[in-house]
Amino acid sequence: MSYESSSYKEKKVISIGTVKDLTGLSVRQIRYYEERNLIFPARTEKGTRKYSFSDVEMLMSIADKREDGVQTHEIRKELKKAQEQIQKEKLRDTMIRGQLNAHFNMIKR
Repeated sequence: MSYESSSYKEKKVISIGTVKDLTGLSVRQIRYYEERNLIFPARTEKGTRKYSFSDVEMLMSIADKREDGVQTHEIRKELKKAQEQIQKEKLRDTMIRGQLNAHFNMIKR
């Protein structure tokens, strides 16, 4: 799945009340996961938290892991490792595109 096809999932447009309804988590739990640096909502000018569909999915995943007894610091380590892997893959893709462009004189991105 390309980033372009999933970009709507990254838009921070959902209020904390709606996230609460979608996930079944309490507002306190959602804020706790933010404090533990597991999710990163955007803030409006007035300080209101806004979440994305990806944040909602992440919160549901976190809640499942917590139910299984996984500690938040362990979840954070998993998330960091996954982010590092994504960055490596993006770098690899960029390098391959650059090599193809150099070899075939392609300009397409």
